[in-house]
Amino acid sequence: MSLPAYWLERPGPAPSAATRAEFDALLERAVRAGPATPIDYRLDAPKWQFLCHVADRGEAVLHGSSAPEIGTFEPRQSNDIAEFGNRKAVYAAADGLWAMYFAILDRSGNQMSLINSCYREVYDDGSLSEPHYFFSVNSEVLDQDQFSAGTVYLLPAGKFEREAPYVKGGRRVLTAQAAALEPVEPIAKLLVEPADFPLRIRGHDLRTQLARIDADPGGFPWVADDEV
Repeated sequence: MSLPAYWLERPGPAPSAATRAEFDALLERAVRAGPATPIDYRLDAPKWQFLCHVADRGEAVLHGSSAPEIGTFEPRQSNDIAEFGNRKAVYAAADGLWAMYFAILDRSGNQMSLINSCYREVYDDGSLSEPHYFFSVNSEVLDQDQFSAGTVYLLPAGKFEREAPYVKGGRRVLTAQAAALEPVEPIAKLLVEPADFPLRIRGHDLRTQLARIDADPGGFPWVADDEV
């Protein structure tokens, strides 16, 4: 059963073995240097690919923010329709693109409505599919170009719990969402720009979305057939 067209895939091709080795060396230097200074990124490969590689290794999870100088992440009460994501916690992503999406949003202007997800399908043998993405903000954000430079923080994965797999639309899925109930200090950080983000961010009408959510709370991402 194919996925609806609004689900996006990670761009290809995958990084070569040589590029992955460069990523590993850069990550080692960054962790050794610590988070006080942003990673000095000079590789030819795009930043999002480095961040995805870091997350896929499983030793760090990522948090995107417009704030460039966060020394300690404190748990905050979230507002989410899912139980896992509606707690007082530090939230992070086990995926580079999902974290970058949050990093490039400029939240200093209008209030934002964010609808987004990143998941992998869990197959019967326990293996995972490639990640699938959905990104949307209220239309005013797109119209006013409320995107700016941001920071992706690398946080120690051992401090976080992952959301448990669940069944959605006949598929067993594992989201990239992770949460820590205690304060967490970053181990490194990378500055990013809106131009670094390679995927489509959609726009939605807030009133329309609220009506759709009220009518079908489990209908994420609430996209009509004629909006694909």
